[in-house]
Amino acid sequence: MNRLALLASTALVLALCTITPAAAAPPAAVIETVASCGNSGLQAGLATRLCAEVTGTTITFYGKVGLAGPPSPGSPQPAVKELLTTLSVEVVGAAPPQTQVKPLLFAGATLEVRAPAVTAPCGATVRGTFGVAAFPRAANPVVHEVTLGC
Repeated sequence: MNRLALLASTALVLALCTITPAAAAPPAAVIETVASCGNSGLQAGLATRLCAEVTGTTITFYGKVGLAGPPSPGSPQPAVKELLTTLSVEVVGAAPPQTQVKPLLFAGATLEVRAPAVTAPCGATVRGTFGVAAFPRAANPVVHEVTLGC
């Protein structure tokens, strides 16, 4: 191949390889996770609270169990407590509650109990209930409701 033909074919290849950027696709919608918590309650001598994380139409409830206050200076570590936690989630008016019962050992550090994620339609109210019992104290559940505003 002569030099002129080589230059012409190289120029043609370069012209074909020049890529014109396509119109930029619109950015994907970012779905935020919004967390909220209900009021705290005292159960089995411990502070409890029920919170929810909402991402679009998916909700995950989680209960927290911790000390009701800071220990007194110089006091011994809290004794280990056997707890029985109950976490229920229901889409109000649409389905019966889904309940999970889970035993835990509490040794002073805050614990978290998570429920499986639930999907609900826009505008639905989802109610979570979290109870903690320790012999001889019965649970006094805390409740948190979230209404999906899509």
